[in-house]
Amino acid sequence: MATTPLVSVVTPVYNGERYLAEAIESVLAQTYPHWEYVIVDNASTDRTGAVAQRYAARDARIRVVTNAATVGVIENHNLAFAEISPAATYVKPLHADDWLFPECLARMVDAAERHPSVGLVSAYALVNGWVDLDGLPYPSTRVPGRQLARLCLIGGPYVFGSPSSILLRADVVRRRQPFFDPGSIHADEAACYEVLQDADFGFVHQVLTATRKHARTVSASFADRVNSYLAGNLRILKRYGPAFLSQAEYRRRLDQRMDEYYRFLARRFLTGCGRDVWDYHVRALASLGCPLSGTRLATAIVTDLVRLLASPGPIVARLAARLRRSGAPSGDTALVDENRAQWRQKDAERVAVERVLPKSGA
Repeated sequence: MATTPLVSVVTPVYNGERYLAEAIESVLAQTYPHWEYVIVDNASTDRTGAVAQRYAARDARIRVVTNAATVGVIENHNLAFAEISPAATYVKPLHADDWLFPECLARMVDAAERHPSVGLVSAYALVNGWVDLDGLPYPSTRVPGRQLARLCLIGGPYVFGSPSSILLRADVVRRRQPFFDPGSIHADEAACYEVLQDADFGFVHQVLTATRKHARTVSASFADRVNSYLAGNLRILKRYGPAFLSQAEYRRRLDQRMDEYYRFLARRFLTGCGRDVWDYHVRALASLGCPLSGTRLATAIVTDLVRLLASPGPIVARLAARLRRSGAPSGDTALVDENRAQWRQKDAERVAVERVLPKSGA
């Protein structure tokens, strides 16, 4: 390329001492030379600040910003985005417990530079050792943003991943302040749909990032516990469905999402869940203009009971797998079975996408 655009790598972090050095080292190992690295320490109580400052003292491209007090996780992400250089052409988020493969910046920047209409770039990602974000047919390097958003909303490929998986055009970030919606813990995915309203999607068919999912992450500690993804997906559909889908597609997908939601609530009602989990979903549905329907819940409960009585085998197998996982040593078998099921689902999604998306992606 004639010029070398500046990439602002940003890491918002709170108590990330355990993995932060690995994240920083992965940035230092980039084959792409023209970057700055901003680490925003959210008033951590461990040695996060000391680790970041140690690297900043060694390399002038690394800058550490320390919040005076701890703020919410989404707010800290927005503070990090606000710190990008005015000269930056691209923004690369990187969580403190994730890392980049050496060619990440070079490959992602190249994909964006080849297609000026691209505002968001993603790639295959390693998530706890498994390759993810692989739903697009090869070699789709550029997909019209509105077309991809439509596919994703109706159940197509999952290609955004965590913020560590993407590269953003800096002007796109600057135009939207705050970039992440402070009112949603799933604001990262929603922001991708926001970008795709006016920009195209770029993709690199190479594993370029690695993401850890573990007990200390926000998603594991709260989102996974209460399954806030249901409310998050519904919020995204209600916000962006009318913009990307036809009226018929939107109504059909909304019905599917609500059926999915009530199946979950019925199962939680039958198996028991904490009052905080139940209250969370009651509040979430009300905030989305879909207050809990006793009639619909009762119907879902009866349907689930009939399904259980008619075919108890799958339910028993699922419970056995869950018990094996909680038991530990034999849990590896259950994990393999779970991943096999995920691969079958991905294959089905890929076939569906290939039917409507040209493989050239151009």
